[in-house]
Amino acid sequence: MSTTPAFTFDNSYARLPARFHARLDPTPVAAPRLIRVNHALARELGLDPAALESEAGVAVLAGNAVPDGAAPLAAAYAGHQFGHFTPQLGDGRAILLGEVVGPDGRRRDIQLKGSGPTPFSRRGDGRAALGPVLREYLVSEAMHALGIPTTRALAAVTTGEDVFRETALPGAIVTRVASSHIRVGTFQYFAARGDIEGIRILADHAIARHYPEAATDENPYRAFLDGVVARQAALVAQWLLVGFIHGVMNTDNMSVAGETIDYGPCAFMDAYDPGAVFSSIDHGARYAYGNQPRIAQWNLTRLAETLLPLLAPEEEPALGVAKQALTGFGPAFQAAYLGGLARKIGLSSVQEGDADLAQDFLTLMAEAGADFTLAFRALGDDGALRALFADPAPLDAWLARWRARLDADPQSPEARRAAMHRANPAFIPRNHQMEAVIVAAVEREDLRPFEELLAVLASPYEDQPGAERFQLPPRAEERVLATFCGT
Repeated sequence: MSTTPAFTFDNSYARLPARFHARLDPTPVAAPRLIRVNHALARELGLDPAALESEAGVAVLAGNAVPDGAAPLAAAYAGHQFGHFTPQLGDGRAILLGEVVGPDGRRRDIQLKGSGPTPFSRRGDGRAALGPVLREYLVSEAMHALGIPTTRALAAVTTGEDVFRETALPGAIVTRVASSHIRVGTFQYFAARGDIEGIRILADHAIARHYPEAATDENPYRAFLDGVVARQAALVAQWLLVGFIHGVMNTDNMSVAGETIDYGPCAFMDAYDPGAVFSSIDHGARYAYGNQPRIAQWNLTRLAETLLPLLAPEEEPALGVAKQALTGFGPAFQAAYLGGLARKIGLSSVQEGDADLAQDFLTLMAEAGADFTLAFRALGDDGALRALFADPAPLDAWLARWRARLDADPQSPEARRAAMHRANPAFIPRNHQMEAVIVAAVEREDLRPFEELLAVLASPYEDQPGAERFQLPPRAEERVLATFCGT
């Protein structure tokens, strides 16, 4: 007997004015088949995993059935894409089923990605291929396990239909969970139309949903902007501390909730390189690893521009308020980043000279082409660390400075080692491993490598006997030099 999954929907975004979205159902698919359901996340949302895995549940996850209480919609938004403004983008291959309020009281969006064309598809097919769906599932769940704010994957299904990119590929749909899908580009959509009332409605909605403390501030919209700036500064610092490159930091891919969203041509670095770029469409290296803080501030400036009519009655005072809020990004980012680097090298607090000490270690890595994740994880194990450097002499000089600094730190060696292991993952979703997973699934219909890698990534900070091969960087012939957005 097939049990229909019960969602506790309360769809606040659907209650916003009609110009905020297009209301439509997902487009049904031919022969949906379950890949997997995220049991832990389902229970967190108050959903029954068994019901989601049933025939009726798979129909919902594929878009073939709309659950009771849903209010399916495609959201409108605009955005700067690689610096160029497009006044209308919107959900071109995703439909928000609705918002679920879980047992913990948290409100979260349930969205089907790859669910068919919408009025915002711009001649696209609205579908997703299996490879990008598996990639988003793996990376978003890995980011969650790493402790980084992120959208998450509730489920994935195949559609029984091909999608056509450079060639025919099996189609799939991922069910994405987010605190919301409100983007910087959502504010830009209304600003581009001179719709100040729309901006105000959206800001009030975002404040109520994500920054309720701002509602009682003397200037709620300034407090909202301050909150978004602070969360983005902390988020990008966390990206850099694990070697993550988003790959497509357009304003329509920046969530005002402070979560990582839209895993397209993203990647984790192997060898440390501040200029690393993997996105096949980032020809000018705009979104290179080391550029991400600057781009985040640029995107936040675009958000501030949309809020000017709300920040003060006149333009000049409004510009002053916006500029003051934006100046908070640099110090907030530096504090989060340098604090994180200190933890990665085993320091319990940041003192004068620590930033230079950490940066010098990064410079040594860059010069040697040392693996970012392995080098930090091996710090304290001289043999394993020195093996990553062809000429260990400069490293040895740095290690002497590092040990002298540790002597002034109050932590015991045991506590320091445990803290460093909590700051330095042993496992990340390496590009070549994800590529092997995708090839197995697409070419051989073998999902066992996907399940195996997913299980390892669920505990990234733990030593996992038998999983050592997932720690290894790629051999020369395994290197993945370009990643793709999946559209």
